[in-house]
Amino acid sequence: MKTSLRYLRAAIFLALAMVAFVVLDVSLAPLQTENLAAAANKKWNYAELVKVPPKLRVKRNPFEGDRTATAAGGKLFEEHCAECHGRKAEGGEKGPSLLQSEVQQASPGALFWILTNGVVRRGMPVWSKLPEPQRWQIVTFLKAFGTTAGPQPPTVPE
Repeated sequence: MKTSLRYLRAAIFLALAMVAFVVLDVSLAPLQTENLAAAANKKWNYAELVKVPPKLRVKRNPFEGDRTATAAGGKLFEEHCAECHGRKAEGGEKGPSLLQSEVQQASPGALFWILTNGVVRRGMPVWSKLPEPQRWQIVTFLKAFGTTAGPQPPTVPE
C-alpha cells in the first residue's frame, strides 16, 4: 500500500510539473516570436540609405499623396518586391522589413535611389529598367505605410 501511495504521489508530481511546463511554454511563446522578429530586423542593415547622394535625397515624389499611384505601387510591389520583402513589406528571409523607422523616415528620393540602384551585394537587384513612374509608384506605396492619415495603404491584391 505504501509503495502504491508513493507511485501515486510521484505520478501527481510529474503531471503537475508537465502542466507547469506547458503553461510556461505557452506563456513565453509570444516573447519568443517577438525575439525572433527583433533578431530578424537586426540581421538587416539599413546603412545603404545613408549612402544616397544628398542631391538625390531631396528629389520629390511626383506621385506624393496620389491614391491611384499608391494602389498601382501596391500591385507593382506585389509583382516585384513581395517575394523578398513580404506581401505587406514586413520583411522575409531574403529582404528586410520596409516598415522599420529607417525606411519609413527616409526621404522619397532616398527610397527611389535605393530602388533604382539596388543593394546588389545584399541581394537586392537593380530596378533601373523598371520605368521611372513605376518606381515612384512603389515609393508612394511604401511611404503610405508611414502616413498618419490612415492605418495602412490599400491592400495588396490577393
